[in-house]
Amino acid sequence: MSMSAMTTNGTPGSAPAGLLSHEWIERAQRRLARHVLRTPVVRSDDLDRLAGARLWLKAENLQRGGSFKLRGALLAVGELRDRGSSGVAAHSTGNHAIAVALAAREYGLPAILVLPGDVLPAKAARVREAGAEVLIVGTGLAERTAAVDEVALTRGFDVVDPYQNPFVVAGQGTATAELLTQVHSAGGRLDALVLPVGGGSAVAGACLVAARHGVAVVAAEPAAVPALTAALAAGEPVTVPGLPTVADGLRPDRIGRLPFDVVRSALHEVIQVDEAGIVAGMRMALDAARLVVEPAAACGLAAAVQFAAAGQARDIGVLLTGGNVDLNLISTILAEA
Repeated sequence: MSMSAMTTNGTPGSAPAGLLSHEWIERAQRRLARHVLRTPVVRSDDLDRLAGARLWLKAENLQRGGSFKLRGALLAVGELRDRGSSGVAAHSTGNHAIAVALAAREYGLPAILVLPGDVLPAKAARVREAGAEVLIVGTGLAERTAAVDEVALTRGFDVVDPYQNPFVVAGQGTATAELLTQVHSAGGRLDALVLPVGGGSAVAGACLVAARHGVAVVAAEPAAVPALTAALAAGEPVTVPGLPTVADGLRPDRIGRLPFDVVRSALHEVIQVDEAGIVAGMRMALDAARLVVEPAAACGLAAAVQFAAAGQARDIGVLLTGGNVDLNLISTILAEA
């Protein structure tokens, strides 16, 4: 059975959470094998001493396109190409847009990406460099969603939603599956996995993989935008009044319904990280692991150190989701250090 046959009505993104499973991740791995990099897992004695646990850092900041988002985008856009799509559209705060633009170029499809008005210029430039058209619309998730729906209506393009598309979720889950395999090959076994959460596709994919291996999944989100915490408290996705955050990749003010349905009963814990903690995470990655990561990834690393300090796990995987960081921010962090 093909992955596309598992959707409910032929529309990518329409599959309910119940149809997503570990088997989706396995199929995604086979399809993506020749298209994505097998990014390294990095260890740091300094970080281990700081955390009081062994941290296994999955360096998706070194992935093509600068983030793990390429995995889900390639899978989703590839499925659409196979169905005869005339083009794709998506909304994003940056990394999903870069990934969809690269995937569209790889599969020979035109692409239109909707970005917020305060998107990092470097991320918008990377989208354009991949040959996609860019629309700048507002700053809120609802504004971007409305704009991409208009593109779909007027241009006849298919939408690659960053949170609601099951192929995106399955593709993102391959990063976790790869990490577990790499740790096992190195003679280790994870007790927990920590990764940042924005719209929820990464943490949903991780939960699908980790459940089979008995690994606890911990989500890290900015204290300024506690969308997952609010959703879990309400029992459904809700819009939160997000404050400004340096973690531009974690700014969605509402978690997607599909990811929420996957993680609501599978997640071990949500850890909120304040702005100082996120910057400290960037500094830790740079100083102790010699890795340049963006604030969203640093949020996960900071949460992992916090989780380790509580003594709940001995071996912790950390998904460093991206490295598309503003150089001025790096300069500021170096100057302060």
